[in-house]
Amino acid sequence: MDFQSAQDYLQGFTDYEKLPSVVYSAENYDLRRMQELLKALGDPHLKPRTVHITGTKGKGSTAAMVASVLIASGYRTGLYTSPHLHSIRERIRIDGHAIPEAEFASGVQRLKPIVGTLTASSRWRHGAFTTFELLTALAFDHFAGKGVEYQVIEVGLGGRLDATNVVQPQVAAITSISMDHQDILGGSLEKIAREKSGIIKPGVTVVCAPQGPEADQVIGLACRQSGAKRIRVGKDITWRQESFDGHGQSFVVADEESNYELFIPLLGDFQLENAATAVTVLRVLARQGAAVTKESLYQGLAAVSWPGRLQVLGRGPWVVVDGAHNPYSVQKLREAVAKYFDYERLIVILGTSVDKNIAGIIKELLPLSPLAIVTASQHPRATPPVRLAEELARWGRSGEIAPGVGAALERARRLATASDLILVTGSLFVVAEAIREIGSDTFRP
Repeated sequence: MDFQSAQDYLQGFTDYEKLPSVVYSAENYDLRRMQELLKALGDPHLKPRTVHITGTKGKGSTAAMVASVLIASGYRTGLYTSPHLHSIRERIRIDGHAIPEAEFASGVQRLKPIVGTLTASSRWRHGAFTTFELLTALAFDHFAGKGVEYQVIEVGLGGRLDATNVVQPQVAAITSISMDHQDILGGSLEKIAREKSGIIKPGVTVVCAPQGPEADQVIGLACRQSGAKRIRVGKDITWRQESFDGHGQSFVVADEESNYELFIPLLGDFQLENAATAVTVLRVLARQGAAVTKESLYQGLAAVSWPGRLQVLGRGPWVVVDGAHNPYSVQKLREAVAKYFDYERLIVILGTSVDKNIAGIIKELLPLSPLAIVTASQHPRATPPVRLAEELARWGRSGEIAPGVGAALERARRLATASDLILVTGSLFVVAEAIREIGSDTFRP
């Protein structure tokens, strides 16, 4: 089996990432499938020490920061995230390197007969596997086979029923919770927080980023019921920004033991919150015996790479990409654009997925008074640009339609002067295509 055949095999299963709406139920997301498959593989998910991270915004950035510091601390570290920007191999990384094509293929080849045997059994009652479940099993098996000491695992969707929720972590983290995937996880912050809190295990320390009162109450109750210790970022540990420029920002994190003067090559106040959350996770691991020092904290955070989030791809004019895809994240993006960049006019290239709150996203962008170019990625869930233009018209604004991301960038560059800012947002799929079009190799595996 070669790499392309392995991808084709995985894509032959149900891929909920490509479907606009799926009922979030124990039938569609049956963790017994994962448990049986991992048991047949020798329970690889239980071999490395684990950090498990969920949330709505920032969970991928936080995971990348934790992994980067563990690498700087001398540990062989696995990182499992989703979705990917350019290659599916990016989801499974060891010490910052994507799984090689040959090892991806051999890993899938190892899974294939086991999956066939399990599902062909007359005793099998757990339904069909999904693409994400098999990718998750592949990651666990790859990490264990390569002797990973720590694995940092980002939840795919929700938490309670997510395929990753078979781990027994040393520490769990919940980043900022906001309204997203309401059609799947529930129509309130309380319901969404309840699903996210499903990763909380008895006796495990839970690091919690600042939350709204509804989510905070749900998480607090879940911790008390599980006997889990909760550490609240913003209360038990604090941070403040010191300085910033177009390359990153310096900041200080303080807990009851010490102050940490740090730097991240990422922009946005939300990344400071994510960094404070990551530092708190790492401090918990240090108290458990991990060799995380002030020096490795600084080195790891300074080396972190997490493209597609307030990423600068060009200057004169500014070209910035950000995968914000719900009203809350777009609000944070709007605030960051106003704070971090000086420009004359803003030209927004907007493309979203069909299951997103399009009206809310546009509402949050309007205070920036942008010139709007609406487009669509090549992803099956992409919103037709005409629908975005219609929503803009409802707010009394016009949007020029471009048939694809490349065409949208070309049009924006013709419109822009050296003092303007071109912002690509609304979807990581749109951002990924923009990065490819511009020719950035920042995140090439």
